[in-house]
Amino acid sequence: MARQATSAVMASMDDTAVFVTVVGDKTVHPGQKFFPLTVNYQERTYAVGRIPGGFFRREGRPSESEILTARLIDRPIRPLFPKGFFNEIQIIATVVSVNPQINPDIISIIGASAALSLSGIPFYGPVGAARVGLIDNQYILNPTTEDMKSSSLDLVISGTQNAVLMVEAESKILSEEKVLGAIIFGHQQQQVVINNIRSLSNEARKLPWAISYPEINTVLESKLITLVGKDI
Repeated sequence: MARQATSAVMASMDDTAVFVTVVGDKTVHPGQKFFPLTVNYQERTYAVGRIPGGFFRREGRPSESEILTARLIDRPIRPLFPKGFFNEIQIIATVVSVNPQINPDIISIIGASAALSLSGIPFYGPVGAARVGLIDNQYILNPTTEDMKSSSLDLVISGTQNAVLMVEAESKILSEEKVLGAIIFGHQQQQVVINNIRSLSNEARKLPWAISYPEINTVLESKLITLVGKDI
């Protein structure tokens, strides 16, 4: 599948499946001074067994939910590319099958992490992801849609083996200890995913890209640190 992509992964949880592709440009465009990373997340009606007819078959702009999920994928992976890496990278996560009880967002983050880890693109990953609920004072890993109706917490966490990179949550009034405990619980649980992606990468990763990074102006950098380092 997706043979023209740099790498591709089909990630699934129960009957929810997300197909994630990564395409990278091995050359840097002349004058490129920033990292052009694009992340798209798209839900297709055929994922729930429906094929719309007529006008509604046309592709429109992403829904608010799709935009927010794309940002959820982007946040934990963007800081993990090397400084000075300006090659264009595109990640597309397409939902191909949906179990209404399983939200595709966590699967999409994991799929993107796995695809990047296999691609040979310089990437300081992998990252894992988990959703944490709180029901009857007990933390629940990746609760279903039905479980979330009785949960007082909806927390999404993503990070590497040693660090938390992204937390997004909504909840009823909870103590700081409960929220911190949920973050620790989620980070511990996602280590299983991180270890599995590492094992997969060791077996199937493409050859690492040979990248030449731009020379850093150390004089300017040190002056900026001196002038505004404390404020930052």
